[in-house]
Amino acid sequence: MRVLVTRPQPDADATAARLVAAGCAALVDPMLTIEPIPDAVLPPGRFDALALTSVNGARALAARRERAALEGLPLHAVGRRTAAAAQGFAEVHVAGGDGVALAGLLRARLPRGARVLHVAGEERAVDLGAALAGDGIEVELFVIYRAVAAGGLAAHTRAALAAGQIDAAFHFSLRTATTLAARAQQAGLASAFAGVQHLCFSRNVAAPLQAAGWPTRIADTPTEEGLFALLDR
Repeated sequence: MRVLVTRPQPDADATAARLVAAGCAALVDPMLTIEPIPDAVLPPGRFDALALTSVNGARALAARRERAALEGLPLHAVGRRTAAAAQGFAEVHVAGGDGVALAGLLRARLPRGARVLHVAGEERAVDLGAALAGDGIEVELFVIYRAVAAGGLAAHTRAALAAGQIDAAFHFSLRTATTLAARAQQAGLASAFAGVQHLCFSRNVAAPLQAAGWPTRIADTPTEEGLFALLDR
């Protein structure tokens, strides 16, 4: 099995190594590059909880001077990988892997009138503020990184696709899936990707690929383990 990995670095290489260990061949072509936003300003006031919706947010926060002042807050992470990347917090609560689950966790643990700091990127898969507004929970955004889309497909990806050497592709996020579909269209390779099995975190992630007419399969759980389980089916 030859699998294309399009997630940003350094996670792309980690996934590729895991694929190789599982007996697959891996081709890495990140569709996004993560960049910090150094001049981001922490919203003023007191917070009752911290919310993290991505590993990238956890990594970006670790490099900021505000991190030490926030470590006393109870951390609510979208999933296990995000929680693991945000080391140093004394109190950590982990949701089921997506924004809906995280909103439910915050709703269950916080009272009305609570104030949450959502550390995030410029583009977000979930609007926690909207999700929790009806519960009287206020959410302030602290946007500290951005994801920059790739300008095109790598030469090695185009060559492998032309040679029929990509059997499947892993899709971890809506943004990477959308970028891949757009770059494939620009390169005139959209029809070639229709011969690849596209293995997706969720139905939301699969949507732009389905719109392109590509075959998709959805993981039972929105985790890397869920994607690997699809390889065995």
